[in-house]
Amino acid sequence: MKYLVKAKITVEGLVNKHDIIGAIFGQTENLFGEEFDLRELQERGRIGRVQVEVKHQETRTTGEVTVPSNLDRVETALIAAMLESVEKVGPYPAKIQVYDIIDVRAEKIKRIVERAKEILRIWSFEKTPDLREVLRDISEAVKRGELISYGPEKLPAGPDIEKSDEIIIVEGRADVINLLRYGYRNVIALEGARGKIPETIIKLARSKRTIAFVDGDRGGDLILWELLRVADIDYVARAPPGKEVEELTGKEIAKALRNLMSAKEYREILEKKMRGYEKPLQASEVQIQPSRIRETIEQPQTYGQQPIQIEVERIEIPESVVEHMKSLVGSLEALIFDKDWNVVQKVPVRNLYEVLEGMEPGRAYAIIYDGIITQRMLDIASTKGVKLLIAHRLGSVEKRPVGVSILTFTDIIE
Repeated sequence: MKYLVKAKITVEGLVNKHDIIGAIFGQTENLFGEEFDLRELQERGRIGRVQVEVKHQETRTTGEVTVPSNLDRVETALIAAMLESVEKVGPYPAKIQVYDIIDVRAEKIKRIVERAKEILRIWSFEKTPDLREVLRDISEAVKRGELISYGPEKLPAGPDIEKSDEIIIVEGRADVINLLRYGYRNVIALEGARGKIPETIIKLARSKRTIAFVDGDRGGDLILWELLRVADIDYVARAPPGKEVEELTGKEIAKALRNLMSAKEYREILEKKMRGYEKPLQASEVQIQPSRIRETIEQPQTYGQQPIQIEVERIEIPESVVEHMKSLVGSLEALIFDKDWNVVQKVPVRNLYEVLEGMEPGRAYAIIYDGIITQRMLDIASTKGVKLLIAHRLGSVEKRPVGVSILTFTDIIE
């Protein structure tokens, strides 16, 4: 049909739709000859079925009449005028008033145009790759490809760690990847250094010029204190206060490495800082790393301190989830699970904070991601009711929320 004739009807009495349709056909019959009779036009498919919707209000009937038309514009206008000629329905006075003639084809064209705009928008903004994203993805892939495992401990490192006369020692794998992104290929990670510096690092420090490059927080002080105690470190570089090496830009990295301080000089500063702390600096405060799943986690004795015990909820991890975890290694992605261990969402680690903040409390039960457990992540997880965080390694944690259990990949995957 090309057009829809729409009209309102008012009848001064109680009638039904069949009465109205009968009145329309009866009172317009042969007004313009048999060829323009509504029944004849309907049989020939020139008009469609007359539709009537009615509503009764006390002693009055109101409603709407719709007549589909396949006639041309002039003939359709004539049909509309014929409808308005109806003056009675049964014994009751009636009035029909046409209020609109809809061009069905125009509406269809409008819908097609709107859909075309939507398709073009999706095509342009969602399907067409953003150049910056493409370049970043290529860069990430190249840098991850350059990442190697070095020494018996399989420490994350850059490809030039063996042949370079100078090495940069950082805390974790993500730090190595970030420095590789900006062209620093002589970098190696302690990978957590849970109270013990890897022997590979100690041996490298004896034969090479070494720069210890750590986060700008108390956790960085902890790493440096242990590193300076057992390894021959030449220089110290720090990330800006409150920042981690893995999140620094190229300019920030270059500035930190320009502002090197000799290890001897920094040791004196560090000893003064430690005396200013309210309690002795301990590895256990920063590296809370439980082994598998157990009721009580006993942390290693460090610097003469007694082990600290932290109570955590017992959580059984299905084998299928462990397989998911293995697939995340090296992907820089995160999986969010509900309490039944169904995957709620898979997101890049860089978007994890934003996605989690937008979730309703209780929606996320466990989060596994190829990144670092930070204080910020713990705080968000606590407010959102997350019970378990599993990540590649643990970063600087000053305060551990109650009810959130922590594991690293190495605690699960042997």
